[in-house]
Amino acid sequence: MKTNDIILRTLTCVVTFIIILFSIHLFFAGHYHPGGGFIAGLMTSGAIVLLLLTFDIKTVRSMIPVDYKILIGVGLLFAVGTGIGGLVFNVPFLTHAHHHFHLPLLGQTSLHTAVLFDLGVYLVVIGTTMTIIETIGESD
Repeated sequence: MKTNDIILRTLTCVVTFIIILFSIHLFFAGHYHPGGGFIAGLMTSGAIVLLLLTFDIKTVRSMIPVDYKILIGVGLLFAVGTGIGGLVFNVPFLTHAHHHFHLPLLGQTSLHTAVLFDLGVYLVVIGTTMTIIETIGESD
């Protein structure tokens, strides 16, 4: 790695922050508009890949100390758990519930169990994508 790449490192930090913010927007917009857990997970993985291209893998692992294989398992627990949750209440598999709540800062808000399913998909996509990319990157 070069020592005079301060512009690349600075821009990567700014752009990564913007990409992560946009992926959060896509995640929460996915219930009513195009987006959701899958594309938000791909966007977040893209931001991490940008970090890997700018810094080395050891630096990124120290910045983001996550075992992506465990992230896949946690995501699968969320996704399958929300599906099985419907069976607990004697409704078909993957039946989601929603209710309107009044939250102090947000006002009247509709909360859905589909968000938990999307969170599971989000975590699985990040875990799978980054496991593949890190495996390919380590062999080179």
